[in-house]
Amino acid sequence: MRSWTAPPTRRTGSAAAARATRTRVEVMKKEKNTEDASETDLAKHNEEDYVEMKEQMYQDKLASLKRQLQQLQEGTLQEYQKRMKKLDQQYKERIRNAELFLQLETEQVERNYIKEKKAAVKEFEDKKIELKENLIAELEEKKKMIESEKLTMELTGDSMEVKPIMTRKLRRRPNDPVPIPDKRRKPAPAQLNYLLTDEQIMEDLRILNKLKSPKRPASPSSPEHLPATPAESPAQRFEARIEDGKLYYDKRWYHKSQAIYLESKENTKISCVISSVGANEIWVRKTSDSTKMRIYLGQLQRGAFVIRRRSAA
Repeated sequence: MRSWTAPPTRRTGSAAAARATRTRVEVMKKEKNTEDASETDLAKHNEEDYVEMKEQMYQDKLASLKRQLQQLQEGTLQEYQKRMKKLDQQYKERIRNAELFLQLETEQVERNYIKEKKAAVKEFEDKKIELKENLIAELEEKKKMIESEKLTMELTGDSMEVKPIMTRKLRRRPNDPVPIPDKRRKPAPAQLNYLLTDEQIMEDLRILNKLKSPKRPASPSSPEHLPATPAESPAQRFEARIEDGKLYYDKRWYHKSQAIYLESKENTKISCVISSVGANEIWVRKTSDSTKMRIYLGQLQRGAFVIRRRSAA
């Protein structure tokens, strides 16, 4: 029996195909390696271009900054000129505002000066009028006191004139020495300081005239024929004195500008303020009409007026 073998032509074709395939694979590998090498070279080339471009940009910026610095030193830089113009406008605006403020303040000071000057002149005139009124009131009070003293002397029969002393002259003997004239000092006129009102003085004079012994005939104009008022019972006496410009009354101290209530025998209650404290009297000012009154220590001691404290409000 004979064995079968493949024809030789067909075997030879298969080997050629295998070689061709191996050749194509090798060519593809070579092409791939060539592409990888090309990409690597391209990347290196791009990196070098980037570094070079970055260096060029740095040099350009540096040159621009140097040029701007030079222009700034010369004062020709546009941004510098623009900002300087803005600063100059702000400076001029601030100077203008300061001048306006100075002008307004000056006008305000002048107005205040004129106002204060007018107030000072008005206060001076008011003080001058007040001083004049106070002096007139004091003179009127002194005038009333003198008239009251004169009336008292006329009612009691006293006289301010010095009456001559009637002496009996005897005939001088031949051997008697010449008499020396008697030089007597004339008595000074009595000065009375009354601490009472006119009504209280008249009332006391009526009582004294009633108690006075009748040594001379009563005339129709004498105090006995005047209408007598009923005698009041002795009033309570209060302790009142003035020390160091302060008033001590009813175990309390009172000073200038203190608010008080002033009560009289007529049961009237007046709101007052102590305006001044003298040696024997005090001046009070009514809060209702600002009129002033003089209160003597004797009136406070006799209870003609009573002082009570009140709050300053």
